[in-house]
Amino acid sequence: MRKKVTKNTILKMKRSGEKIAAITSYDFLSTKIIDQTGIDLILVGDSLGMVIMGYENTLPVTMEEIIHHLKAVSRARPSAIVVGDMPFMSYQASVEDAVRNAGRLVKEGGAESVKLEGGERYVPVIEAVVQASIPVVGHLGLTPQSLHQMGGYRIQGRDDESAGKMVREAKALEQAGCFAIVIEGVPYQLANTITESISIPTIGIGAGSHCDGQVLVLNDMLGIHEESLPRFVKVYDEIGDRIRDAVSMYVEEVKEGRFPSIEHSYSTPRKKSADRAGDNEESNDSGSGPESNK
Repeated sequence: MRKKVTKNTILKMKRSGEKIAAITSYDFLSTKIIDQTGIDLILVGDSLGMVIMGYENTLPVTMEEIIHHLKAVSRARPSAIVVGDMPFMSYQASVEDAVRNAGRLVKEGGAESVKLEGGERYVPVIEAVVQASIPVVGHLGLTPQSLHQMGGYRIQGRDDESAGKMVREAKALEQAGCFAIVIEGVPYQLANTITESISIPTIGIGAGSHCDGQVLVLNDMLGIHEESLPRFVKVYDEIGDRIRDAVSMYVEEVKEGRFPSIEHSYSTPRKKSADRAGDNEESNDSGSGPESNK
């Protein structure tokens, strides 16, 4: 069994130069499968609002929804560190809200750390959560919870002023106690500058190859989607098409009466008179055993 990944493991990976592989997960079985791959970090992200709940964006996601999915992921007892996303308005209103809600993700959901979006103005929030003994991952660049303030999903840090500000914010988050920072939707040159400017790992999504690690949304990289994906997403399989093909075949067989066949059916146990007739083969097909409980 793989050794448990902790925040200290993630920090050591930065120092040793080992890349960090991170991915989102939202349920028990997916987490069990993912954790067998050597993944380092599993994020129960508020992206679940779009890929699981069908929301238009991440803003409607509630604490209860994040905790619900965190519980499922935590029950898989992954070796990877589990990070819970703090949903919109769970930490923006006050430091007290932030500490209380971060504590809920750990205590009720089983998170081993939390992630929150925002720069320097959230330094007091991060400091308070860290002082409550909860490890924090920061998030800079394209921050989806600021969708309306940004005027849409726009690449951030493309001019010198905003790029310089983001480098300062990354340093501020490190000073506040973050053990890693997600860098989303920025030019790769800026991500490289940030990565070289701080001693904690950067985990990129749409930020090029110079970050210390990468994170993708599981459904996106598996090809389970209906809408076009951002250019930074690499689709490793087309599971969506395979699900559609398999279910279409099932529907067709049901409609045509070809499913279930005799091999997927149980039979009534033979009476003793039939056994005496020497029909041993048929008598063994009694439908008993473990499958009879299904």
